[in-house]
Amino acid sequence: MTKNKGVSVRQRRVSGELRRLRLLRKMTCKQVAEGVDFSESKITRMETGDRGLYPDDVAAILGFLQAPSDLRQELMALVRGGEERNWHEVTGKLPSSWKDLIRFEDEATSIRNYESLVLPGLAQTPDYARALLRGGDAKLAEAELENLVAARVTRQLILGRHNAPRVQLMVDEMILQRPIGSEEIMHAQLRHLIQLGQRSNVTLQVVPIKAGAHPGLRGPFVLLEFAAEPTLAHVESRGTSSFLEKDDQVHSLKAAWSDIGRVALSHGDSARLIADMIGEPTPAEEYEP
Repeated sequence: MTKNKGVSVRQRRVSGELRRLRLLRKMTCKQVAEGVDFSESKITRMETGDRGLYPDDVAAILGFLQAPSDLRQELMALVRGGEERNWHEVTGKLPSSWKDLIRFEDEATSIRNYESLVLPGLAQTPDYARALLRGGDAKLAEAELENLVAARVTRQLILGRHNAPRVQLMVDEMILQRPIGSEEIMHAQLRHLIQLGQRSNVTLQVVPIKAGAHPGLRGPFVLLEFAAEPTLAHVESRGTSSFLEKDDQVHSLKAAWSDIGRVALSHGDSARLIADMIGEPTPAEEYEP
């Protein structure tokens, strides 16, 4: 691996799962090393992504840690994919891509998210998320629905932690006008956006309808920046989730973010727009023009 490229998202996923499984079994790196006849330092480097992952090595550890067969097959497929940049995953009703996105958001120092159709998951109230998911799949069982809602709420825990990432959200104005759920649910959701924007680490900007054509109309995306790894992009379409790592693709989305930002309202003007929509005042001291 070339250093400037960092560790591929595939390897980061596998390394994270190896560590998670070991901790789940309440074992140390030394115990795993003894069990598979590796050095302790090798186990540590495999978990941190400081060394390459080889199918035979990973298979030995997964077997020793008694990984479930479906997880074992998934991780082995990722290892065999090697250093291929970008990772596309077809999602089901409980998408594993959500788990990966949550983990990468947890590691990120900066999160930039543009949305054109619905509010970002980091900004959704439980009722809004529930109404959105139910509307998207009427056949979704109640238990599955609540599990997905809980997953979205779990993502938001990073916003209030002591080392919270810098979060910048840009949303199309049409999202604010699109009724999801009841009038009460939308009112509470819009009020939540105002409160969210008062956090010191969160910026919320609205792209007005009058902005016309702009790069964001091509679809939503997330840009994740890390302390010691290259920027990672995440895009999602119907049934498919993709993590992008190639330089040209990431640079293209960074440029799109900048272009969208030039036509978006300021943080303060966005808050005032939302407040006007629900007939509530905006704390002037929290939002500078």
